[in-house]
Amino acid sequence: MTTDQLTQQEKHLRQRLLDEAEQRGNAVVEVAGDGQGAGYVFSVGAWRRFGVPEAVVVGLPDGMGRVLVDAYVQRAAAGERFLPGELYDEFFEGIPITVERVAKGHYPEFLGSAFLLYRTGDFPAIQLIVPTPEGKWPWDADGPEGFAEWQIVLTESGVPESWTPGVDGP
Repeated sequence: MTTDQLTQQEKHLRQRLLDEAEQRGNAVVEVAGDGQGAGYVFSVGAWRRFGVPEAVVVGLPDGMGRVLVDAYVQRAAAGERFLPGELYDEFFEGIPITVERVAKGHYPEFLGSAFLLYRTGDFPAIQLIVPTPEGKWPWDADGPEGFAEWQIVLTESGVPESWTPGVDGP
């Protein structure tokens, strides 16, 4: 698809994403939750601008997703690398995060607007995963009821695939 094939609305959104990414380093898209699922936030332009994977976070309270995505892009752009299954501090006080690669099958739903910049979908993306304040992850059997459905893991299987929870990851 070429730019000429975009609707006027898609052209405006594409330009807004490009402008925001140029000014801030990345654009942030926030999608509100509804009866079908949790809200989510994702970056657009980090891959284009800095060569770092785009990031998506699912199910955080309003405002926290944007803060996390922006902080990730800033740290990644400064040279920090984020490896699946590793723990990363200093995003939220006392609460580490981890990352997992996003399966391409989730790109249209969770990174849809990014296709306005990366038409072929050829860009890497990671999910930033946050435990509860008590340290429970979405895959923990003893986590809060509904947590795994609220903060779904965007792999093909719906659980971490780059590491084994509790063995070589959180």
